[in-house]
Amino acid sequence: MNQWKNFTKGFLRENPVFILLLGLCPTLGVTTTAINGLGMGLATTFVLVMSNIVISLIKGVIPDKVRIPSFIVVIASFVTVVDLVMAGYAPALHAQLGLFIPLIVVNCIVLGRAEGFASKNNLITSLIDGLGMGFGFAFALTILGGARELLGSGALFGYKFIQGDGMLVFVLAPGAFIVLGYLIAIVRKINNKRAQT
Repeated sequence: MNQWKNFTKGFLRENPVFILLLGLCPTLGVTTTAINGLGMGLATTFVLVMSNIVISLIKGVIPDKVRIPSFIVVIASFVTVVDLVMAGYAPALHAQLGLFIPLIVVNCIVLGRAEGFASKNNLITSLIDGLGMGFGFAFALTILGGARELLGSGALFGYKFIQGDGMLVFVLAPGAFIVLGYLIAIVRKINNKRAQT
C-alpha cells in the first residue's frame, strides 16, 4: 500500500511541474497544444520508468565515482530509443517537439529520480515511482497545453470548439507563464484543502 503512495504523489502532492517546479524548459517550450504536451509527457514517462528500472537493478555494481555519468548513459540510451521510435512512427509530433526530445537526457526530473530514488530502492518501488512521477509530468503538460490551446485557438487536441480566433498571447511564450502561474495556484489551493481535511 505504501508503494502506491509513490504513484499518486506525482499527480498533486509532489507534481514535478506544479509543486517541485522541475522540467520547466520543456513544460513552457512545447505546451502550445494538448497533443504536444501529452507526447512530451509520455516520452519523458517512458525514459523515466525505464531508467528507474535499470538503475535500480545495476545500482550495486556502479562505483560511486562514476555514478552520475553511468546514470546519464542509461538515460541517454532510452532517450535515443524514444527519439528514433517517434521519428519513425509519429514524424509530425517528432517535428513539433524537435530539440526537446534529446533534452530529456538532462531533464532534472529524470536524473533527480534516478539519483534520489531509483539508486536507493528496489525494482518494484522504483517502477511505481517512475510511473507516478512520469504520469504526473504528462498530466501537467497535457493540462497546460490543453489550456493554452483552448484559450489561444479555441481548440482542444486539434478539434475546434470555439469559432474565430482565440487570444494569441496564450499560444506565445508569455501565455505559458500566465497559464502555468494560474495552474500552480489552483493545485496549491487543492493541496491546502486536502491537508486541512
